[in-house]
Amino acid sequence: MNKTQPIENLLLNLVDNLGNPPMLIELAVLAALVAVSWLLTSAWRKRAERTRVENQLIHLAPTEWGRLVLPGLLLPMILVGRAVLENWQAVHLFNLSLPLLGSFFAIQAVLHGLRRVFQPSHALLSLQHAVSWLVWGGLVLHITGYLRAVIAALDSIGLHLGKQYLSLYTALVGLLSLGALLTLALWLSKIVEGRLNVAMPGNANLRLAMAKMAQGLLILLAILVALPLVGIDITVLSVFGGALGVGLGLGLQKIAANYVSGFTLLLDQSIRIGDMVTVGPYFGEITRIATRYTVIRSLDGTETIIPNDTLITSAVVNHTLANRDNRIALPVQVAYGTELAVAKRALLEALAKAGSPLAEPPPQVQLASFGDNGINLDLVFWIDHPEASQRKLRSDINWAIWEGFQREGIEIPFPQRVVHLADAANNRTDPSQTRPA
Repeated sequence: MNKTQPIENLLLNLVDNLGNPPMLIELAVLAALVAVSWLLTSAWRKRAERTRVENQLIHLAPTEWGRLVLPGLLLPMILVGRAVLENWQAVHLFNLSLPLLGSFFAIQAVLHGLRRVFQPSHALLSLQHAVSWLVWGGLVLHITGYLRAVIAALDSIGLHLGKQYLSLYTALVGLLSLGALLTLALWLSKIVEGRLNVAMPGNANLRLAMAKMAQGLLILLAILVALPLVGIDITVLSVFGGALGVGLGLGLQKIAANYVSGFTLLLDQSIRIGDMVTVGPYFGEITRIATRYTVIRSLDGTETIIPNDTLITSAVVNHTLANRDNRIALPVQVAYGTELAVAKRALLEALAKAGSPLAEPPPQVQLASFGDNGINLDLVFWIDHPEASQRKLRSDINWAIWEGFQREGIEIPFPQRVVHLADAANNRTDPSQTRPA
């Protein structure tokens, strides 16, 4: 009874036996299985909504419960039900529902995996449509009995590669298997990353490094599993690995260095996501550490891509390595006739009004030097938010200093020069002593 039948025979059997007791029993069993699957799906969904913890292996959107979980639970129930029921009667309804439900579940599972791995785009939408057409087309060929003929025709088209024969059917199966396994590997890497986010919330660098290594291992495993499906001997990879090593040593050493440097940065944690760093002329926040490059976002919103090898081999100023406390010295010049105690009080009041300094260490006003035009003072204070714009902070404090100095009558000097004119009569030169040059 498990042999494939043309769809016309299945439909005729259903129509002919629609009123018979065996068909009614089969229909009742199928309805009961659907009801049980629906109850289990509803209970699972309510529990997930109540605890607000979605299953990381599925990570379902609200609309996907009925399209993925329900057929996923119903499919094994129908398989078990058919295996039990076919011992006593015909199971035409089960034979028809199994390929239909299995195809629907396969499409939904593949689409779910694609949506979790890739960003929404027109290419992803086209790929989803292609998967749907491929699965439904295969189902139609299977039910109508033409699938074996199509496979034989595809298998007859091919070419010989040495001792191996690579047919069109084998190539298509290999490509589909490779695509499916790579999608599964990327999907599992997303799950691992989510688990690591929960397990290690405070160690972003180590979490990211472990996620990248898990992703690489899963992709490598997917390729190793898919290659034999195409008929490629895995031992050939030893030759390819040697050639790849030579290529890395000659032309790809810079790229390889960037990848190794990326894992080094992630593991030694000298630079972390969220740190404020200065790399050459670039200052900003680390927003992303990839395996090949690091992204620095400046305070004006500009993002700079720095190769990881540069961060390893050059000097990097990390303003937040130990903590986020940064010292700022704001130079101010006052006239020589200024009462310095009054100027000091005005500077500290302006800082308290416009800035947000740390209480420890306390702000200070230091006498830096005696300049040509006035006394040079430094307003020194500490902040714990280096990611904020220091340009705006200095501007706000300077405005407050200006207002305070105006209120206290403190003069901000400007460059002055005193010119003494000598008496021309006393410095007159005797013309007789003048010699031509």
